[in-house]
Amino acid sequence: MSEQQPPADSGASSPPPGAEPAVPETPPPPAAAAEIPLDSDDTRGKHFRELATKPWILSLTFTMAVIGFVIGATQGSPLIGAAISAGVLLLVLLIVSVVASSRAEEDFFNAYASARDLNRTRKGSLPPTTPLLRKGELRYAEQIMNGTLPSGLPGALGLYTYEEHTRDSDGNKDVDHYRFTVVMHDIPAAAQKVEQVYCQRRSGFRWMDGAEDVFRRMNRLELESESLDKRFEIFYGANDPENWLKQLFSPSFVVWLSDEAPDTMAFEFAAGSLCVNVRKHHDNATELDEICRTAGMIATRIADEALE
Repeated sequence: MSEQQPPADSGASSPPPGAEPAVPETPPPPAAAAEIPLDSDDTRGKHFRELATKPWILSLTFTMAVIGFVIGATQGSPLIGAAISAGVLLLVLLIVSVVASSRAEEDFFNAYASARDLNRTRKGSLPPTTPLLRKGELRYAEQIMNGTLPSGLPGALGLYTYEEHTRDSDGNKDVDHYRFTVVMHDIPAAAQKVEQVYCQRRSGFRWMDGAEDVFRRMNRLELESESLDKRFEIFYGANDPENWLKQLFSPSFVVWLSDEAPDTMAFEFAAGSLCVNVRKHHDNATELDEICRTAGMIATRIADEALE
């Protein structure tokens, strides 16, 4: 990924003097547009119907149901046999539903990446450049897409998961999964200005900030914004210049973070790498585009300030 540059202004209502007016693109016919999945559920019903009506699946289900009924009836009663047959049917429906969901998810992410000319990898890992990407005992990513994102900036989009493993008093293992949708951008010029900036979702009570900061290795950035303080906690490296950070968090940027940024959004910048994250895996085209645009705004703001 290359250094970020602010995208060109596209908000003008008319072309400059002498320029030819833009010719609007012809929209696709309704039938073609309807075939493009907009989320991971759009084609699930189609795949479910295709699988559930396949002759070999119907034949196998019928055979297993009959065998289950015979075994139950001979070993117990016809009622038990009927219960076994119903269980077989439910199991088959569950398996078909899982397979249909998997195929629908593949349809959506393949269409999303293709429509935006992104390179897609179904499973992989993300570079552990920020604290979030180093958490947990096990980390992995799905649906990793690289290229020019909907924000107009080069970067990577993916569904990231990390696992924390614990054991109870009896020694039984428990696994907690933490899922995020992340967008990554490289901004090497900003690494010359600041080493670490973490804008985290607020957790805990604000009156505890002072006590908690005693145990932190990073500094807390205090800004005169009550609304921002309710949503985020901002930290920076011990050797990073506070004045530059306050310039980065300009009044307009603070207002945007306070009032317009997605509720579950946070971002981390470390050693030239920006990771914008939103809680849970998103599988809707509109939501993914919005996450990319949000990350692009943050990347552009950091890149702009790095060039000052």
